Amino acid sequence: MNNPITVKTNINALVQKVFEMFTNANHIVNWNAAHESWHCPKAVNDLVEGGKFVYTMAAKDGSMQFDFSGTFTKVILNERLEILIDDNRKWHITFETENEATVVTEIFEPETVNTIELQQAGWQAILDNFKNYVENN
Repeated sequence: MNNPITVKTNINALVQKVFEMFTNANHIVNWNAAHESWHCPKAVNDLVEGGKFVYTMAAKDGSMQFDFSGTFTKVILNERLEILIDDNRKWHITFETENEATVVTEIFEPETVNTIELQQAGWQAILDNFKNYVENN
């Protein structure tokens, strides 16, 4: 990976629950947003190697939306996902058990439009939303 960015969180839940809520489209639509003014009204996730995902990211006021999509290149249930985002950037997610909690680490290649700091903050905000969702459901 070229100059990857890493975001991480420790979630107070067992890895099976964390993995399910991270990968199941019915859950993704509830947590996948970097700011409260955005949401994820649609998610499709074909969780197999070679399977595609498409997450629709949209401003709640209807002013903007885009699809974030890619292909799973490696799927190890409850452990690891490797993804090739449709713009040819790599994204890896690991799920590690630590006591009775789960550490989720995402490593991804940055895009070239936004600053590294903005990308890291946005991806961390989404991961923080995910942590909050898992721990409260």
